[in-house]
Amino acid sequence: MNNNLIQFLQEDNARWDKIKDLFQEKEIPAKTVLLHEGYIAQYIYFIKKGCLRMWFNNDGKDITFQFFFENQGVASIESFLGNNPSSFSIESIEPTTVIQLSKENFHLLGGNYPQLKEKFQEILLQRMGNYAQLFLSRIKDSPRVRYEDLVENHPEIIQRVPQHYIASYLGITPISLSRIKNNR
Repeated sequence: MNNNLIQFLQEDNARWDKIKDLFQEKEIPAKTVLLHEGYIAQYIYFIKKGCLRMWFNNDGKDITFQFFFENQGVASIESFLGNNPSSFSIESIEPTTVIQLSKENFHLLGGNYPQLKEKFQEILLQRMGNYAQLFLSRIKDSPRVRYEDLVENHPEIIQRVPQHYIASYLGITPISLSRIKNNR
């Protein structure tokens, strides 16, 4: 999901001057968990630089199901909006710079700027479409087809993400991923 929410807010200089202090920029080292599975999300993160992943624990096995890069927003939306424990963790893969927005400030902005709510709804609808594509791909496509799709449509994942996370994302072992790569 390409997220231009910050850019959208910055388009109106007068508005941005009033609200920019609600956003906080943070430098995150690699392998830092921003949200732990089972905790309630308190922030939405907008990636300025770096890479984050979403993952969950399945009987002691780390399952990666999504990656996020520059200009994308990340949150456990169900947790953030519904005040429920998150079903997954969010972790940095590489040193990352994020702009974070707290739940309190998110609601403050939404109440004062209806166009922000509309933009956020557009982003959520786009994210839902992406999830549907991922879900269907897991059901109908072989690991080889899913890998070929990554190579063709998401080269940043292949270039920047460690192989064991890519294998987890594809639902295969690192050894199977090596075989697929070697048979290309």
